[in-house]
This record gives sequence, C-alpha cells and structure tokens, in this order.
Amino acid sequence: MRNRTLADLDRVVAIGGGHGLGRVMSALSPLGSRLTGIVTTTDNGGSTGRIRRDEGGIAWGDMRNCLNQLITEPSVASAMFEYRFAGNGELAGHNLGNLMLKALDHLSVRPIEAINLIRNLLKVDAFLIPMSEQPVDLEAIDEEGQRVHGETEIDRMCRPPRELRLSPAVTATREAVEAIAEADLILIGPGSFYTSLMPVLLLPDMAQALRRTPATMVFIGNLGKELSPAAAQLTLANKLAIMEEYIGKKVIDAVVVGPGTDTHNVTDRLIIQEPLEAADIRYRHDRQLLHIALEHAIQSIV
Repeated sequence: MRNRTLADLDRVVAIGGGHGLGRVMSALSPLGSRLTGIVTTTDNGGSTGRIRRDEGGIAWGDMRNCLNQLITEPSVASAMFEYRFAGNGELAGHNLGNLMLKALDHLSVRPIEAINLIRNLLKVDAFLIPMSEQPVDLEAIDEEGQRVHGETEIDRMCRPPRELRLSPAVTATREAVEAIAEADLILIGPGSFYTSLMPVLLLPDMAQALRRTPATMVFIGNLGKELSPAAAQLTLANKLAIMEEYIGKKVIDAVVVGPGTDTHNVTDRLIIQEPLEAADIRYRHDRQLLHIALEHAIQSIV
C-alpha cells in the first residue's frame, strides 16, 4: 500500500461506538459511500437504557451519535433527530432520534434498514451497520469471579475484568461481516475500551472475519484519560494484547496516537505519534489532524 492515500481506497471500515466512532467517521466523510461504520449496540445507560428497559430491542444511542456527527446539511429533519426533551415528564431526557429508530423497530423494519431510512432523510452518504441486530448486553467477570452485567456497571469497575463476553450469545449483522471481508483499511477506536471497542470484537463471526481479512488494520488511541477506572489502568500495549487475544491473531499493523501516549512495549507495528487534539475540546480528535495522521499511516505501511 506504499504511496497510496485514503482517496485511493475502495472500502474503509471503522469499528467502535459513541463519540469516538462518530469523530472518525466525520473526519473521513469525504470518502462518502466508501466509508462504513460498524457500531456497538450494547449501551444500557441514559435515554437508550430507558428505552431498552421499557421496550427491549438493540441499543440505538451510539448509532444516533454517529449519525449526528455525519450530518453536513442542517435541516428540520436533522434538528428533529438531535432533539432532546426537557422538563420533568415521561419524555424528559429522551432523544427524539432514539425514539424514531425505536419506532421503525416496532414497525418490524430490520435495524439496518431503519438506519438506511434515517441516513437518506439526513443525507448521510457513509454506511452505518449495527454490530448485531439482536438485543445483547455486555458482561464481565471480575477478579473474584463475580458477574458484572451491563456497560454502565462495567465502566464503574475498579480493576480490569478477568473476562468479557456478550449476553446472550448473538451473531454479527451479515452486512458487517461482509464489510470486513471487503475492506482495504479497518480502523478500531478511539473510544471507551471495554464498552465501545471490545463488544464488536466479542462476536465470534466478527473475530473470524478480522482474522481472515487481508486489510490493513489501524488502532486509534484515546487522547484523554478513560473515565472507566479499570480501562484507565491499561497501557497501549495492554489494549493491543487484549484486543488480539479476543480476535485470536495479531492483526493490528499500526497505531495512531497523540504525543503524550506511552508506546513502551509496542513492537513490530508502525507507530504514528502526532498532535491530534481539537482546539476546543482537548480530549477529542481534531478531524483534519486525524485525517492527516491516517494518511501518514497508510503511506508508510508496505
């Protein structure tokens, strides 16, 4: 891939959830329909968690967040999608985008088709695919062998879990597996390590696809300290080792990280270490700087 650029790639796939995946997708939005995001669907907090407890279904919050960050043409539709109810009533705190996606779910529209309907409404070119179309939660086993259920509880853990798994066991969305198989470049991160990045890798068919793909794979590190006490204890080398343990093979070719990241014990991989911080929010990636760093990664990998 030496001397190739992002513009030369036919298929770029980004994996993650929440703000991090949305930031990567918006940084690469010029790729249009050549860009696909595979989105974590295990969230059980906030508006999403309330909807799941009341109505069941997959978690829509991370998907909505990504769509919000990909909107380039503000409209009444985009304002509706981003609207959050205020006050003290039953709707208080709910995001209308979550409710719109849930309504389509009730109409027996496949989750991926519901997302495509909203994408068209919002004029978003990039594809977004839920990691699974079946309701699923994240579970951890702590150091004492106790089960910790759900993202919000796992984010409160003080020590790294002994094991992570999905409950119940579900299959990856078919289109997500196909996207990995067809990708030229796969990006993982940034995001909350245990609760945004790992869930996708816990799907057996997704792990198998990542073992088989010939695509270049790049991990994008966080800029700020993780809010999760357990994840905050992990070094970059720890994170790479955990991801590849669950995938079942050494697959990550390069890492893109900020100047302050500890890269000790990261061996046999390309390290792109450059300023990436946004001017307004220091722990968020600047879209242009991230785009440039990814260009440098692609151009340097043979």
